[in-house]
Amino acid sequence: MARRTKEDAIATRNGLIDAAERVFREKGVSRASLSDIAHAAGATRGAIYWHFKDKVDLFGAMMDRVTLPLEQGFGGFESSACSDPVQRLRSVMAMVLRSVASDERTRRVFEIALYKVEYVSDLMGLRERHLVAAETFTRQLARDFEMAANLHDVPLRVTPMEAAIGLHALFDGLIRGWILGEGGFDLLRVGGASTDAFLVGLGLPLPEERLPD
Repeated sequence: MARRTKEDAIATRNGLIDAAERVFREKGVSRASLSDIAHAAGATRGAIYWHFKDKVDLFGAMMDRVTLPLEQGFGGFESSACSDPVQRLRSVMAMVLRSVASDERTRRVFEIALYKVEYVSDLMGLRERHLVAAETFTRQLARDFEMAANLHDVPLRVTPMEAAIGLHALFDGLIRGWILGEGGFDLLRVGGASTDAFLVGLGLPLPEERLPD
């Protein structure tokens, strides 16, 4: 019986977070009320307060269920066994774009984080999370650009950090534009071609093998 009660509590909590995702996406975080979320979940405000301190706590739980794209990117660098930094750059970018394009929850939460929330007051923590992820991802890009230049004996046309900032901006803009346009272009194809064009523009050679579709 105790196990059933615990499973019910987990199911209720997840249902509330699911409802919060829908309501935040529809109304925006600041305009969404706990009553709206409770109604969408078929629950009461009391159920929300049983599981969460307030709306900020509920929002944080929603964010904790996904890994944001830049965090995925850094994880991809850490887990990659590829010895060629150019190929590693291409593979990580493709992996993250594929995740955004195929994982509905990641896409929905990222859309909320980009377009449906104001970074003020108690939600400043989300801004810090974005900044840390962006800085970590950019530093790793810079390291790989420096390694690629040394490995292939290529003088980059900008500094490794400038290249990293530029590729990060390209990556971020592609995802933002794709989400804002509701998937109006092929994110994987355009993203892959844009990444390759950026790398070639720096003077780096592309590996002969193609990335998987």
